[in-house]
Amino acid sequence: MSERLAMLGGQPTRASLLPYGRQLIDEEDIRAVVDVLQSDWLTTGPKVDEYEAAFAEYVGAKYAIAVSSGTAALHAAAFAAGVGPGDEVITTPLTFVASANCARYLAAQPVFADVQDDTLNISPTAVCALLSERTRAIVAVDFTGQPADIDELLDIATSRNVVLIEDACHALGSEYRGRTVGGLAAMTVFSTHPVKHVATGEGGVVTTNDGKLADRLRQFRNHGITSDARMRQETGSWFYEMTELGYNYRLTDIQCALGITQLRKQQAWLARRQQIADKYTEAFATMHALRLPRVKADRRSAWHLYVVRVREKHLQGTRADIFRALRAENIGVNVHYIPVTWQPYYRALGHGPGECPIADAAYETLISLPMFPAMSDLDVDDVITAMSKVMGHY
Repeated sequence: MSERLAMLGGQPTRASLLPYGRQLIDEEDIRAVVDVLQSDWLTTGPKVDEYEAAFAEYVGAKYAIAVSSGTAALHAAAFAAGVGPGDEVITTPLTFVASANCARYLAAQPVFADVQDDTLNISPTAVCALLSERTRAIVAVDFTGQPADIDELLDIATSRNVVLIEDACHALGSEYRGRTVGGLAAMTVFSTHPVKHVATGEGGVVTTNDGKLADRLRQFRNHGITSDARMRQETGSWFYEMTELGYNYRLTDIQCALGITQLRKQQAWLARRQQIADKYTEAFATMHALRLPRVKADRRSAWHLYVVRVREKHLQGTRADIFRALRAENIGVNVHYIPVTWQPYYRALGHGPGECPIADAAYETLISLPMFPAMSDLDVDDVITAMSKVMGHY
């Protein structure tokens, strides 16, 4: 007989909550931030250029443009792609709402393509079926850190003169057919939120190999103005021109200093994420009531998330029961994501359940387990112990 669940009065697996994701900050990071606080430039200073150069080098792109969030990065990329009123942007429903909202910010319409059942990434076949004369861009999300089918999507985009934007907010450090994600699509978007691979507090980056797009992105993040404060100081000029309607999406030197030191540790952190994923996969391989994530042979996941799918037909309980039981064991599981099409705002626009049946069905089964490089071996063991305890009960 299995051990009594914490939600039924038993002893929790852990004394305190283990979150599903968390930043890792060390003394090097702190010193870098303090150095900037004691410098002349807190924003629009030299650390921005240094961070962008380091980021571009890491992902193998010519240009990196740092902005204030992953959402700002998506908005900037959609703007640079020329998305505007009446246009359509094809994306997946199985993502955070920002992947679709970036179209709405520009008075365009998101169109939702269903996902593939194995990886839960956007289906190129579904994308093809939704192309129209109004399609301006495709926003392909690398779900959980596994790259989408970029070559197939690029072929589609090129054949229809559509811009492919890769939403790699889960996928910093991932690889697709031997190439690092970041220089494959016309533009690639990253997030540096604390639960992501590199933390700058809030933050985002757009990478590209196109110099004209890079210029357009830089201008958009700075009110649509063609120069910034440091450029004007260096030239001794006061004159500036606003030629586009842009936003204040700048990232500060304080945040960029943190990003620089975080990037130096990224490879070690990716290796740790892989270790955790391997340990989970080995431990859960015989649990037939769980469907484990599948990574295609021609790509490497960055393992932002480790998402399992609950097979309720093998259980005397639901996904909701499993979720509540794990939380009671102080395992901070989460669900990624409620389909964007189910959100009240998008229902009011005519979307809803049934539009993307594979994504809808997957959502009803998903649970994200804790996954971040600061997890100790004991933390990982606690997740496995709690999952065994809960699944044994049900």
